[in-house]
Amino acid sequence: MECVAVLPTNEIGHDTGAVKAWAQAVEALGYDRIIAYDHVLGAVHEGREPKLAGPYTENDPFREPMVFFGYLAGVTTRVELMPGVIVLPQRQTALVAKQAAEVDLLSGGRFVLGVGTGWNFVEYESLNEEYRNRARRMDEQIEVMRALWSERVIDFTGKYHRIDRAGLYPLPERQIPIWFGGHAEPALRRCANVGDGHLFGAAGPAIEHLAGKLRTMLTEAGRDPASFPMCAQVHTGHGPEALTAQAESWKALGGSHISVSTMSSKMMGATARPCATVDDHIALLDETLQVLRAV
Repeated sequence: MECVAVLPTNEIGHDTGAVKAWAQAVEALGYDRIIAYDHVLGAVHEGREPKLAGPYTENDPFREPMVFFGYLAGVTTRVELMPGVIVLPQRQTALVAKQAAEVDLLSGGRFVLGVGTGWNFVEYESLNEEYRNRARRMDEQIEVMRALWSERVIDFTGKYHRIDRAGLYPLPERQIPIWFGGHAEPALRRCANVGDGHLFGAAGPAIEHLAGKLRTMLTEAGRDPASFPMCAQVHTGHGPEALTAQAESWKALGGSHISVSTMSSKMMGATARPCATVDDHIALLDETLQVLRAV
């Protein structure tokens, strides 16, 4: 399995030197990929109808993934870079395609675009995008982005997009892989039909059940489930024994990637070993990687 490090977005602080040191340490330790979460805006939860159900508020910091990875492309050399995940329907499709192409070029083909529909309707409204039809729009967004990455000029007319003889330049040197996040059945079905990989936000029996459903859908779509990459996420707060058990089970299932979060219990529902500094996060990633390598 390939090992992935999750940027501790709410605990790493705002210093550029800290994120640079973290990313370079992740690469030096031998991790294969870096994941950074995405939210453009944080929203106050109180007094909302319907209620906001997600874990993040206006007090949780997030790096802007595309800009962040453009920076990391210049200070790393080997590790892959992936948002986990970009909330695609709240962003302009051609702009995301342009940003992804640029990061892929800057990094020498190390970018993987993770996408999802998100949960924060306040964020959608603030970005002047429709929340209720976000899943339907995302289906078309994938088609548009792949066309933009492969052709100098496209003429596209869809339900939600009109591109009149225009295109990106420079083009990326390949079709950028698109991974999907999400646990709902429509998200799994979408991934089975058009995705290049799937990112699960946790590990354990429930996730393995969903992975089994995804593989069934891949077979139904005429695709090979054995070669389709999937990533489960473990949390260091569960301790080495639990990490080993989760990793062994995921490997036995045929999981291709496993991501590691060192963030606190607020984010992951685990009793975490607190990390007060960037060095603490790096040390914990190092220890966890040794556990995973032993699996």
